[in-house]
Amino acid sequence: MVFAREGANGKVYWDARWRCRSGESEPWKLIQRRLGLAWLEQDGAGGWRKRRGRCPEGWLDERAANVAAVAAMEDHAKQVAARKEAAREAAEHKLTVREMAAEWLEWLAEVRGAKPSTIEDYEYLVREPGIPYKRGNKVTAGRIMAAFGDRRYDQVTSADVSKFLRGLDRAGLEPRNVNKHRQVLAAIFSYAGRADTYGLAVNPVAGTDKRREPPPAALDYYEVHEVEALARCCEQGKHHTRTPATDPREIEARRWEDHQDADLFRLLFYTGLRLGEALALRIGSVDLEDRLLLVRAGVSAGQESSPKGRRHRFVPLSQPGQQALARLLSREEFTSPDDYVVVNRLGRRLDPSGVRRRYKNACAQAGLRPVKLHGLRHAAGSLVARTNDPVFVRDFLGHSKLATTDRYLSAKLRPEEFERLDRAFGVEPSDHAGDEREVQT
Repeated sequence: MVFAREGANGKVYWDARWRCRSGESEPWKLIQRRLGLAWLEQDGAGGWRKRRGRCPEGWLDERAANVAAVAAMEDHAKQVAARKEAAREAAEHKLTVREMAAEWLEWLAEVRGAKPSTIEDYEYLVREPGIPYKRGNKVTAGRIMAAFGDRRYDQVTSADVSKFLRGLDRAGLEPRNVNKHRQVLAAIFSYAGRADTYGLAVNPVAGTDKRREPPPAALDYYEVHEVEALARCCEQGKHHTRTPATDPREIEARRWEDHQDADLFRLLFYTGLRLGEALALRIGSVDLEDRLLLVRAGVSAGQESSPKGRRHRFVPLSQPGQQALARLLSREEFTSPDDYVVVNRLGRRLDPSGVRRRYKNACAQAGLRPVKLHGLRHAAGSLVARTNDPVFVRDFLGHSKLATTDRYLSAKLRPEEFERLDRAFGVEPSDHAGDEREVQT
């Protein structure tokens, strides 16, 4: 139906109105469209009549309005058909593994709240081949995307995944690395199988074999005298390779930085903090009088977030740990509760890669065997385990399970355990029975 009506601006328009539905099972809807200006005037009896003269460009008489109405109905029908076609294609479209991986990562970050470092690790494994590294001349291998990126997620079989993993074996990847690729693929297809996503019936990775990994290496860590030698090397500035300073202010600033490095490494050793936890530690979380510090945050992939395990914990301080913290806090600037315990010259958080680099240099300059920076945490757990029960060690390190703590309990035996062992075989402890001996594993 075509009819004329006056608009809010006082002008007269032709409108069209009709009923339609988008499908047999859909309800009828009333559609109304404005066609254009009407070449009409009031007839004095409440109706409309055609104006005198020829209908100008941009205006519609009744005949033109009927033609425009037909065109509007046809255009609407095309739009409805296009929407139906798009809906049909969307229903039939199956995501590729590439698209599924991107959606899975987004879900991990936004819904599951995965740590930034976790997301970064997974993103690395699902990158496209040939993307340059941030540093150096290497590029990403992109093995998962090269093999499955263009495949529909529901067309990947267990045989396909098994063939892919065996190809990684032949390429010389370590079992742990092969298992990491397998784990990421399993997680992507597991996401596709959720009832609230795509309901994939079978995870193709489930039918493949996990590679046998070698047992973890025996823990190697520094003793107290070695960490103190490391710290003294830092205090002397030997862990830096830089042009000697002549400006007294620069000399003093470097001295302060060197001593801060020394006490940061002591802090990691005497508290068992993770590096990210130590770098995110704020002055307001330290209670020197009661010998406690509160771990409330950690640094993950350059971002501050909740600590590992997503729970805060109190860490008791030994006297050496308390003394190291006291020295770190005995400065004139950046002393508010919200300031970091360890800071750069501008009061900002230290860069983890820079800390690791200086630690490695200090180990070499102190003549120590190479032990990773995280080994200071291993050292704390292992040394505390010599004199404390497993539950205390678990809580001290912030482990969620005792099984994680077990590794520290047998790294080195306590002296009294050798004495008990000797007595079991009828031997009285000798003068050297109390000497510390490393377990050979």
